[in-house]
Amino acid sequence: MVPLKGTIFLCGPLTQRIWLSDFALPHDHNTSTTSFINSLQLMSSSDTIDTEDIPDTAIRNGASSHQVIIFLIRTFAVSIVAIMVLFLLNNYLNVWRQWPGLPSFFSHHGWFGLEALRTPLVDEQVTKGWLQLLSYLGAVALAGLYVFWTDKRPLRADAALLSRFAAYIIRAAFWIVLIIGFVDILISYLRVENLLSPLVGEDLTHALGRPQFRGMYVHFPLILLSFVIAFFNRSLGFTWLAFLVVLAEFQIVISRFVFSYEQPFMGDLVRFWYAALFLFASAYTLVHDGHVRVDVLYSRFNKRSKAWTNAVGTLLLGLPLGWVILATGMWDRMSSINSPLYSFEVSQSGYGLYVKYLMVGFLAVYAVSMIIQFSSYLLDSIADLRQEPGGDELSGES
Repeated sequence: MVPLKGTIFLCGPLTQRIWLSDFALPHDHNTSTTSFINSLQLMSSSDTIDTEDIPDTAIRNGASSHQVIIFLIRTFAVSIVAIMVLFLLNNYLNVWRQWPGLPSFFSHHGWFGLEALRTPLVDEQVTKGWLQLLSYLGAVALAGLYVFWTDKRPLRADAALLSRFAAYIIRAAFWIVLIIGFVDILISYLRVENLLSPLVGEDLTHALGRPQFRGMYVHFPLILLSFVIAFFNRSLGFTWLAFLVVLAEFQIVISRFVFSYEQPFMGDLVRFWYAALFLFASAYTLVHDGHVRVDVLYSRFNKRSKAWTNAVGTLLLGLPLGWVILATGMWDRMSSINSPLYSFEVSQSGYGLYVKYLMVGFLAVYAVSMIIQFSSYLLDSIADLRQEPGGDELSGES
């Protein structure tokens, strides 16, 4: 007798369960086999075979591989954002607090084929370098622990969290340019019309004429206030910012051609607000898929192909763009973003706004918000491919 082990579920109008172990076929089993096949032919075309009780090593292996891939994708997205935050923190430490930074730390040890420093780092600098290196490694480890502890969390939940983070940064940036624009143009107007000294005194008037003083004691407190406002005010005012750009340009036309009055700070305000409108709205537009696509293929793709295109495009184009801006602009103190920020650079137009260094910082805000939003976009695209609820359903799409 040769027993057949396993279970077959026959799901039809009445669920039938046939235990193959109940069938014991003799070695001469032609008749028994024929009877068994005839019994299986009684199933309707709608009946299915449930392999739940069939040895499922292959199924478990497939599910495990799938979970590993999702774990790596979530860890990658969260790690990108964590490393970016640490990059900004270490950039502050390198430029303003004279920490060594990873390039100098690696050169000191001769790692990765880098040329040794002419003046080796002292012990204190070496310790700081180790702290900076461990901070990046710790960020990746914490990202992995977070994903491990929330292994049941949907991809869309992480994507929504990152989108809210990007939106908060953009809201704060909006309030920064709005408040600083009004305050700085008021100070510049009072200075150019010699009305500031009677209000605040000669000493403070001269101090407000120095970029470092105005940046430290006027702009920075307003920046902190803007972050607080953005935390409680969840609306985005890009429509109002666009209206203010038009209004600022309109008042230049009226004052120039009607009153024959024009000052450099008037044009500076238009450029200040317009640059913010263009750069800060990019990540907000991205999350709503509002950017104009100039290709002739994407519109013809099905939903699954669009998800693949978005995911690959994010990895190959979106995230690298943000990192190129940050890396080239903040590599050292003389880089294109760090240098104006460090020196509080202003325009050479006399009594203009003292905000040129902030306009350079717009590039960093743009890169940061886009990196965060592209990380969210990546998770959303993978969620579309997995047909997670809450997004575009891909069922039926090939």
